[in-house]
Amino acid sequence: MSALVEIRDICKVYNPGENEVRALDHVSVTIDEGEFVAIIGQSGSGKSTLMNMLGCLDVPTSGTYRLHGQDVADMSDDELSDIRNREIGFIFQGFNLIPNLTARENVELPLIYRGVSKGQRRELAERALEKVGLSHRMDHKPSEMSGGQQQRVAIARAIAQAPPVILADEPTGNLDSHSTGEIMGILRELYEEGRTVILITHDNEIAARARRVIKIRDGKIEADEVQEEAS
Repeated sequence: MSALVEIRDICKVYNPGENEVRALDHVSVTIDEGEFVAIIGQSGSGKSTLMNMLGCLDVPTSGTYRLHGQDVADMSDDELSDIRNREIGFIFQGFNLIPNLTARENVELPLIYRGVSKGQRRELAERALEKVGLSHRMDHKPSEMSGGQQQRVAIARAIAQAPPVILADEPTGNLDSHSTGEIMGILRELYEEGRTVILITHDNEIAARARRVIKIRDGKIEADEVQEEAS
């Protein structure tokens, strides 16, 4: 496996000076292609800041971040947007679905911005929804679906154009235990198919389902362990 993510000595400082906050404090980590990694930490640990760096949603104060060998620290906003579109599928705790659009239309929406043709958009959306077990709900709107089903639509939206990286931020935070099991099962399948899955969580039980767990505390990496058996 080759390195997908290479973070070297990254710092993120807010309010530089006397009252500065170091959200990330000289963090270094490498994630290879095809890994299933959980980044775990409590509120204020720096995990959300690290997620924003990994997702090219923010840039570090210092240090380097390479994604597929490209240094993203000095990219323009347009270049960052382009790399997000091509490389990363985002799944958030809030499903971020458009209420008046059907499941299929929600999945198609980002593909419109990427310039995918109408026919191909429909094909990719339907295939993604079938993959997450929602072939029978394609024409339903979010209000007609359970929370677990809405999150599966959000996953379909993230994977429709087969990005190499799936970045999931507390994807089960709003779900019951049954729906949590379904969502984690889908993420596991994506990993087994060769995608790189990076999961941000505060929940030890959720993190235990990943293959590798990175613990972050007070902006520093506290532990980085590969698990013998991922459940």
